[in-house]
Amino acid sequence: MPAIFTQHPFMSQPALDACDEQAMVKAMLAFELALAEVQEASGAVPAGVSQQIRDQLEKATFSVDALAEGIASGGNVAIPFVKQGRSLLPNELKRYWHQGATSQDVVDSALMLLLTPRLAALNDLLLRCRAAALALMSAHGDTVMVGRTLMQQALPITFGVKVAHWAIGLEQSRRRLMDVALPVQFGGAVGVHSGWGHLGLDWMDALAERLGLASPVLPWHTDRYPIHALSTALDAVAGAAEKIALDVSLLTQTEVGEVAEPSAPGMGESSSMPHKRNPVRSALIKGAARLVHGHTSVVMSAAAQPLERGLGEWHAEWAPLIESALLVEGALEQVAVLLEGLDVNAENMARNLTATGGGIMAEPVARLLAPALGTEKAKAVSADAAETARREARAYADVLSSHPDVKDVIGADALRDACDPALYLGSSKEQMKRARAWLMSD
Repeated sequence: MPAIFTQHPFMSQPALDACDEQAMVKAMLAFELALAEVQEASGAVPAGVSQQIRDQLEKATFSVDALAEGIASGGNVAIPFVKQGRSLLPNELKRYWHQGATSQDVVDSALMLLLTPRLAALNDLLLRCRAAALALMSAHGDTVMVGRTLMQQALPITFGVKVAHWAIGLEQSRRRLMDVALPVQFGGAVGVHSGWGHLGLDWMDALAERLGLASPVLPWHTDRYPIHALSTALDAVAGAAEKIALDVSLLTQTEVGEVAEPSAPGMGESSSMPHKRNPVRSALIKGAARLVHGHTSVVMSAAAQPLERGLGEWHAEWAPLIESALLVEGALEQVAVLLEGLDVNAENMARNLTATGGGIMAEPVARLLAPALGTEKAKAVSADAAETARREARAYADVLSSHPDVKDVIGADALRDACDPALYLGSSKEQMKRARAWLMSD
C-alpha cells in the first residue's frame, strides 16, 4: 500500500513538501558550496573558484532517479551526488569540488539543514498549543470533575488542573527540544581532516557559521550524541502529545461525555454508523506518537557505532530521524486544533461526580467522622452510606445525616461541606497559579 495512505496521514503536509528529494539535493549542495567558499577564504581554493562552482551548479538539474540508483552501489546518497556534481563542472573546477570531505560529512550536514526549519516549525506549534492550553486553564480553573486512578473514579479535581498537566508536558518537551544543537559535520575520511592539518577545524567552524549550524567540539562521525539527543527530544514531544490524545479519547466516550473534539464537516464520521463522532484527531496523534516511539528505538540502538565510521548503524538513522520530525509536526498540528476547539461539557462533569452516589467523597467524610467514631468505624459508616446513596438514588449528605451513628454526632452543615466535591480540591488553585507562572516564564 502506498505511503500516502499509511504514513502520510500522520505527517505534516507542509513538512513533507519541505523534505522531499529535491530538498535533500539542495541541502547537500548548500554544504558543498559553503565548503568551497570557506576553503577559498583560507587560500586553499583560488579566488573566484567558489563562485564559479556556484554559478555552474545552482542552475544545474541533478537527476533524482540517478541518485536513487547510485545509493544501491554507494551505500548513501552523497556518493552519487558528488559524482553528478563533479560531472557537471568544467575540468578546471573539478578538483575543488568536495575537497577534504567525505560522504558522511555531506549527509549528516544536509540532514541538519533539513531539520533546522522543522525545529522552528515545531517550536511555533508548541507555543500555539501552550497559548490554547492557557486559555483552557483560565476558562476551567473552577470546573470540578472526577479525578480517576487505575481507570476508576477517585477524588475530585478541576479540569483546569488536568489541562495544566497537559501544558507542562508539552512545554517541558518544547524547552528540551529547543536546547538540542544541530551541528555541522566535517571531518573527512576518518574524522581528522587528513592532509589539511589545522585548517580542518578552522573550516569546520567556518562551515557551521556559514550554514547556520552549531559548531561541534570535534567531528562526530561515530559519536552520535547529537542524533540521540534530537531523536529522544522528538520522542518526548510525541509522548506529551500522546498523553493529551489518550485523556481526550477516554473523556469523549459516550458514557463519559466530558469533552468532545472540535467538530468539522465529515470529521470523525463512521463508514457504517451515522450516529458516531469518533475522536479522529486523538487517533491520528496517538498513531503518530507510536510510530515515533518505534523510530526512537532504532536510533537509540544505533547510538554506539564502530571505530571511525559506522557500518549500518549510521545508515539506519536517516529515515527514523526525518520521519520522526514529520510525524511530531503532524501530531502537533492536530493537538493545536484539538486544544483550540475542545468542547468541554461541565454539566456532564458535574453529573459524573454523582455517579457513585457521592461515594467519591467517602474519604473526607471518614476523616470528619474519625475523631468521634474511630478510624475503622468511620470508614465503614462512610462506605455504607455511599452504597445506600447509590442504591436509593439519594444525596450522600442526606443519607449520612440520618445514619444512626452520625445524626447526633456531626452537624448537617459540616456533613454537607464534607460531601461537596468543590470544597475538596486540595492545592488545585495553587497548582493552577504555579503552572501558569512557569508556563509564561519562557
